[in-house]
Amino acid sequence: MNDQSTDWKRPGATTLTEAAGLSTGPVSMEPYRSTEFFELERSRIFGRTWLMMGRVEEIASPGDFVVKKVEVCGASVLVTRAKDGRVQAFHNVCSHRGNLVVLDQSGRGSRFVCRYHNWTYGNDGRLIGVPDEATFFNLDKKKCGLTPIATEVWEGWIFINLSRTPEVGLAEYLGSFGEYLKGVDYVAADSPVVFTAELDCNWKVMSDAFSESYHIPAIHQNTIGSTFASRSNPFAHLLNARVFGAHRMCSMFGNSQYESLDSSKVEKLGQNAMETTNVITAVDTSLVANFLDHPAVNPTRTADWSLDINQVFPNTQIDFGQGGFFTHQYWPISVNKTRYESRFYVARPTNAVERFRVEQYIARVCEVILEDTTNVVATQIGLESRGKDFMQLQDNEIMLRHSTYMAEKWVAAETVAEAMA
Repeated sequence: MNDQSTDWKRPGATTLTEAAGLSTGPVSMEPYRSTEFFELERSRIFGRTWLMMGRVEEIASPGDFVVKKVEVCGASVLVTRAKDGRVQAFHNVCSHRGNLVVLDQSGRGSRFVCRYHNWTYGNDGRLIGVPDEATFFNLDKKKCGLTPIATEVWEGWIFINLSRTPEVGLAEYLGSFGEYLKGVDYVAADSPVVFTAELDCNWKVMSDAFSESYHIPAIHQNTIGSTFASRSNPFAHLLNARVFGAHRMCSMFGNSQYESLDSSKVEKLGQNAMETTNVITAVDTSLVANFLDHPAVNPTRTADWSLDINQVFPNTQIDFGQGGFFTHQYWPISVNKTRYESRFYVARPTNAVERFRVEQYIARVCEVILEDTTNVVATQIGLESRGKDFMQLQDNEIMLRHSTYMAEKWVAAETVAEAMA
């Protein structure tokens, strides 16, 4: 599979899966439970792909920094904005004895001091201070700064590559997917509400839970089930989907005819379930209008649309809804443990009504996320029981099939070029 985008509903294709060029057979469960496969994922996927660290708004001003964990590679990553405005990531490791230099998760400062022996670094990574320097042997401070990590910024998203010498740049890695998403107006990008959880499941199990709508009428029947399905589409079939090399997207159905039991009270309280994706519209319609105008947002231009899932391989989703965007990330800790992070970006409320709507939105989002996260542990237990060896995937679970295929392809590939071919 190459980097040519594929329209899964192109003429002549009988199913989404066939149009994507993927097998329609059962999919192995081993990548979700094999320790050997996980160890290869460490080096061959997370050790050499471009990984999203966050948005530039997190370090908006010179001197700002954040520290990010990449447990799967044993890395503590310090991301800074230097005096000249440049964004750069470093290994958060002192050149003296290997201690972590920065212990705070975020902050602002022109220098970082290792608490072990007070070695001091500028926020551009230079080593600028060594106590009792004269007693060291031929110490060259120019060679003892913080170790830089390959860093690139795309559309306001900060990416790193933990390879000492990345085989491909970020633009080549994203390929046509980067072009497809170019120019999106990311609404309220400086104002995220963050959810985090450590879950007893493989990272791909967590990713799968947010990659298909087939489960929504079942698990979410009391929350968003009626907004992603209808009498005409009872199983929440996808509107459309495309693949872009290792990356993928799909558009999900949204029931435009949904009505609550008491629409007048719901409208007054701002509790309509569709506000799960529409709350920012209620806060600032002009911002969302620009966002919705992009061709990658609701690309089928249908009224029966809820959201788009955009998956950047390996572990990041940038999703578009009627009221803005949000992200999901799945960071492996071990073969059956994952750190899950999601960020829902909402415009800062300017009055009490807007604040109430935001709180209602976040409460609903939390409820939906809990329905998903409480189920993934049961999935992992079932996978590890080895009672079954294969998953039986249907056509609308195409994102899962493509994800597993790509994980297996990258694990088997000796080089990045081979993985991307």
